Amino acid sequence: MNIALPPAALFPDNAPAAAGLEDTVLLGMPQLCLSGLSETWLLRDLGHRHWMMLARMAGRTVPDFRDVDGAPVYAAFCALSVREARFRHLGENDRLAIRSDIARVSRTQCASRHVLSRRGRAMGEVELVSAFVRRSSGGGNHTVARVALDGFPAPGVPDPHGLPALAAAMRAGRVGQHFGFDLSMAGGGSFEIDPCPAQDFNGAGFLYFSSFVAFIDRAEWHFDGRRSPRAATLARDVFFHGNADPGERVRVRWMAARREGGTLAHRCLLERVSDGARLADAFTRRALSAGQ
Repeated sequence: MNIALPPAALFPDNAPAAAGLEDTVLLGMPQLCLSGLSETWLLRDLGHRHWMMLARMAGRTVPDFRDVDGAPVYAAFCALSVREARFRHLGENDRLAIRSDIARVSRTQCASRHVLSRRGRAMGEVELVSAFVRRSSGGGNHTVARVALDGFPAPGVPDPHGLPALAAAMRAGRVGQHFGFDLSMAGGGSFEIDPCPAQDFNGAGFLYFSSFVAFIDRAEWHFDGRRSPRAATLARDVFFHGNADPGERVRVRWMAARREGGTLAHRCLLERVSDGARLADAFTRRALSAGQ
């Protein structure tokens, strides 16, 4: 099954949206990397904006969500999409404008869209889809349950071509091709990572979604990146299926890759080493030359 993802599919006309956020960031070393804008910084910042907009959507001053038993409820990211990225063209002392909006797309899911620009010129767009979850009684990250919370606007009619629908289809194994890759094809090598609790886990104790992307970039560097150390993201889709506990290793499988027209595209599968559980499917397209 192939599902196209039009740029504005996240927010159909009937999806209620909360008041958005808009501000400008002066870029310096914390926001930059060797190839321009740091994707790690960007995703962490947008993840925080998503979390704060959830609070505003629910009429709260802070995002402290609880279930009926008083247990903490978190917004776990289940998909991200980066499109039309021009991160290579951003540098020191640039002013990056970020305009963000959020909408409820189902009883348990919300989606945000973040439009990036510099001096009125588009620099990319990022979409994030989250689901409200709580840990099971054991408290670990292997088993979490989705929950629906009160106090939010009613969701709009689901868009069959949006990122939430694509993520659900990916989890169910109903997608046959994505980013031009045949998903039935077996992969090549693998690369293991030992996540560091001080660097890769968030304050809620989960392996953070931005760390997944960092692991993918490390695998790219291991398998192909040394030929192009200044590669910059043009597009990326990551679909999250699970998590890991501190002390567990993560395996990145290098499933497929191709170079064409000055770009590198690749598909990765992330899994727990301990039991082989699938943690994420990731698809990336990177510019290898300054002209991209």
